[in-house]
Amino acid sequence: MRIAFFAPLNPQRSGISDYAEALLPHLAAHAEVEVFVEDYVPSNRDVTRCCTVRHWREFEAEHARGRYDSVLYHMGNNAYHVYVYDLALRIPGVVMLHDFNLHYLVVDATIVRKDWEGYVREVEYNAGPDHVARARRAQAGEVAPDYDGLPLNRRLLEGVSALIVHSHYVEQLCRQAGFRGPISVIPHGAAIPAVDRAAARQRLEVCEDRLLFGAFGFLKPYKRIASIIQAFARVTRYHPHAQLILCGEEHPHYPLRPLIRDLGLEERVRILGHTPLEEFVENIAACDVCMNLRFPTAGESSGSLLREMALARPVIVSDIGAFSELPDDACIKIPPGDGEVEWLFEYMNTFANQPALARAVGANAAKYVHDSCTWEKTASQYAEFLTAISSPAPVTRPPAPETRPPSLADYILSFSKQTRDSENYARTHLHRFVETLELTPRGGPGSSILEMGCYLQMTPALRRFLGYEDLRGCYYGPAGKSDWRVVHSEGGEEFGCFVDLFDAEKDLYPYPDARFDTVLCCELLEHLYFDPMHMMAEINRILKPDGHLVLSTPNITSLRALDAALHGHHPGFYHVYVKPDEHGEIPPRHNREYSPHDMQILFRSAGLEVVKLHTGWYAPPSNEEKARNEKMESLLRAQGYPAVLRGDVLYAIGRKIGQVRARWPRELYDA
Repeated sequence: MRIAFFAPLNPQRSGISDYAEALLPHLAAHAEVEVFVEDYVPSNRDVTRCCTVRHWREFEAEHARGRYDSVLYHMGNNAYHVYVYDLALRIPGVVMLHDFNLHYLVVDATIVRKDWEGYVREVEYNAGPDHVARARRAQAGEVAPDYDGLPLNRRLLEGVSALIVHSHYVEQLCRQAGFRGPISVIPHGAAIPAVDRAAARQRLEVCEDRLLFGAFGFLKPYKRIASIIQAFARVTRYHPHAQLILCGEEHPHYPLRPLIRDLGLEERVRILGHTPLEEFVENIAACDVCMNLRFPTAGESSGSLLREMALARPVIVSDIGAFSELPDDACIKIPPGDGEVEWLFEYMNTFANQPALARAVGANAAKYVHDSCTWEKTASQYAEFLTAISSPAPVTRPPAPETRPPSLADYILSFSKQTRDSENYARTHLHRFVETLELTPRGGPGSSILEMGCYLQMTPALRRFLGYEDLRGCYYGPAGKSDWRVVHSEGGEEFGCFVDLFDAEKDLYPYPDARFDTVLCCELLEHLYFDPMHMMAEINRILKPDGHLVLSTPNITSLRALDAALHGHHPGFYHVYVKPDEHGEIPPRHNREYSPHDMQILFRSAGLEVVKLHTGWYAPPSNEEKARNEKMESLLRAQGYPAVLRGDVLYAIGRKIGQVRARWPRELYDA
């Protein structure tokens, strides 16, 4: 595979330059990579050894000759990406969106080029005529451009073929902005360097017994450096020998030295300016505690934050955007905005007084990076995604009629006619069955899969159509009991497997750690009464590393639910109570239905990366239902609400990337 790769490189001072240089050697192990830059010579020889570096003006002719299998644009929110932005608008490719908000980039591509009319057109195209007046006032010098309010990314999102992002937060923003193409969430990579902490402190002239705080990266206003300085001033009342380093280039319109002087901190706070990467990393290692705040957020991730975590530094972050997705035990999250100085002081002072706690948080941070964020894993995910979207769908020819195998739908139905109720259920859910199996990762020799809530309707197809060799089912019942169950198809084919009984939200599952490649959990979650995270935690435990969970459940935010609520009815898909049968048994009813956002929380908390999230239908909509859905979609768009992820059934596919991060996520539990 040959990749055309666009990103700034050093000596251009950009965090994305460092990111690209760390990624490229590992990506080059998977593909032939040609890097296109502006008119300068890259200073990092490792890049020139593993990749061909060319001027960007050479790209268009080579692309026209079909030289590249994939074109990858790294898009950041500064002037170093203007040439990348211009090309991406002309020649569609895959965009690695480092920042959701591209307002500064558009300003560099228009206003800085003395093209105010181009800037005004972009504002109108993105936000409508009501925002043009503000743009004209900016042109007159009366106000600044609305950098925080308008992301100005519509034109890019409409033109790219696929996106790579670092967080599900940005993925959701892109979907809400109307992007419908493929999106891959690939964590920001990080190296785990060996650094001599004592030598780093000696170079900084900081004694080993001194408490050292640090903040790293370009010292911009939204990184809340002023709040960090104010909180540090309070810390020094209790720890008078504490010191603070600010390692990054100063922002010309964000003066910090007057604040440091006014607080009497000239001897305790040092602004180090821009430093070479090796020295930058050593400065992180010298610190006892790091602060990495954001407010407001442009949807960015942070390379400095990943370096801090990789070096086992305890980090205090803002609980916002992508930072909220970090494991709760690997960093300290504080509310952004009002009150952040008080929160900062409390945690900075706590870490100062409890060094064992600081070491424990730092150790968890380093483990998270090792498990999920190494550059090797990041590059592998890049290569896998770029290969998948650049490979044409294989052409298949149906067999002759006399040898045509059964369709997936027919095969499922053929095993579902054991009773009338079984057949009726299968016909009602057949569309969902087929879509679930089409979404499920394929098996192979030795592969194992567990189907939870197993009725033995889809289960035979897991072997016949998906290639799993080791199949197991489970169902609600007394823990410790297993039944060997057999079903027969209409054509006489026999299928059997063990079905284990237990309570999915209370019992320890009867499987060893890392037992299965894949777990299916279909139409089960909504029936749980007490503790869905128990189930998610157990699924994590029994999944192999990089194993997959395929989950389906009714969507409480569907177009059908919206229509019901607007007409004064209950929005639930199955909200009724159930009359006991003749034996006094009550069939399971729905106890809670879930939204797409709930899925993000459940999977993230359970240590699972959401690799696909979409919605569909239990059955193809009738004409009446289509008309209703179109009406609801129009209503949503007219009111500025997202119209995506509004089908009746919610599908989420997750990949195990680490251990459980939050046993009691606060968005779902009153704990």
